[in-house]
Amino acid sequence: MGNVASAPQVRVLVADDEENQRAGLAKMIQAWGLTVDTAADGQEALDKLSQSPVDVLVTDLMMPRLDGFELLKRLAAQGGPPPTIVLTAFGNTETAVQIVHDLGAFWFLEKPIQPSVLKFLLERAAAQSRLTEDRERLRRRLQYQGVLVDLVGTCPAMQQVFSLIQQVAPSKAAVLVSGESGTGKELVARAVHQLSPRSSGPFVAINCAALPETLMESELFGHEKGAFTGAVERRAGCFELAQHGTLLLDELGEMPVGTQAKLLRVLEDSCVRRLGGKTEIAVDVRVIASTNKVVEEALRKGELREDLYYRLNVFQIALPPLRQREGDLPMLTEALLEMLNGKHETRVVDVHPDVMAQFKRYSWPGNVRELRNVLERAVILAGEGTITQHHLPRDFGVPAGARATQQMMEPDGVRLPVGTTVAEAEKALIQLTLQHTKNNKTRAAEILGISLKTLFNKLKEYGTAEAEAGSGI
Repeated sequence: MGNVASAPQVRVLVADDEENQRAGLAKMIQAWGLTVDTAADGQEALDKLSQSPVDVLVTDLMMPRLDGFELLKRLAAQGGPPPTIVLTAFGNTETAVQIVHDLGAFWFLEKPIQPSVLKFLLERAAAQSRLTEDRERLRRRLQYQGVLVDLVGTCPAMQQVFSLIQQVAPSKAAVLVSGESGTGKELVARAVHQLSPRSSGPFVAINCAALPETLMESELFGHEKGAFTGAVERRAGCFELAQHGTLLLDELGEMPVGTQAKLLRVLEDSCVRRLGGKTEIAVDVRVIASTNKVVEEALRKGELREDLYYRLNVFQIALPPLRQREGDLPMLTEALLEMLNGKHETRVVDVHPDVMAQFKRYSWPGNVRELRNVLERAVILAGEGTITQHHLPRDFGVPAGARATQQMMEPDGVRLPVGTTVAEAEKALIQLTLQHTKNNKTRAAEILGISLKTLFNKLKEYGTAEAEAGSGI
């Protein structure tokens, strides 16, 4: 059918109470290469449109239960109908023109219908539908460009997150962002910063789980030359670097309790003293903290100081795990594909329905970060077109524990003799993982499913050479 036939998945809904007319229109439109569904009246059309949107609506004007006029009126109240061609009998032209003008229908067509005219109107209506979709896609890309791309979502929990971000951003209040690893806590922090009066100032993030205890205070508060072995020059800490901006304390629960006490004093006095220094430096910094721990449990175990928690928990934003956002997967996947196409200069259009069904069945323990990694690999492999199961990792969907067991059975896996203690097995696994990552401790910690701080503690416990090696963090 010319332009329409070449357009992918153009969907048309025909609403007409005359069965022969409805069937004839459907058959004719289908012959032009379009996907067609039908409805016997306006109410059925409204119900179907609420379940599955279409590119073009073809509707009769006079129908029982709900006529074409009322159908378009209700669709307009819901945000607007798709491009609509109104069918009208001779004598109703004036009413049809009114519908086009007042309710935004695309055009009207008098009965008996001339196939060539209908075909032309369908082409134009489908083109308008594609243009509208392109504009919406562009609007969404601009809205979520950069730090907001992973925060796409329409589920109630995410709408609540967006609302809380907008409410707290203009204030000076400290914010605590909670949620599992990979849910987008840093993205929320960046969004709060960008929507705040401090947006022109710096945004500084420090990962409390990625630093050994000996370096934590130096990174936070800075140090003077000679403050400790290796301090060959003066260095400003994160509080100074974030002056008049925002500081994110990522994974606060991993910060040593002793450092937490010093942090609390800085927050209360708005002053910082570099290690080895004598001068108090006034700082104007908004602090946002994040944690992937259950706060109540961390407080009970003494991993998080109660006074620091109450100082930072002025305003809390809780991010839901991806497994509780199944309805957001298609939109989130589309947004990530657009971002990844721009990054890798690829032309991947979408994912196959079978892949999306598999995505919805999967629990996503790594949350949005894991989805992004899976899609990035698939985008690179596919290059263009549609992502299929062929582009997914071989072990995608296999639980981590089962995957580890599976890998141990493979030739390049870990083989341990019977009688090996748990401590010996753990030490061997850590050493082999570090060999695999060429001593990249951050990557090794990710593979092992532990924090970098825990990895350092394990290396120190086992007295391995890697415990002293700072490279590859």
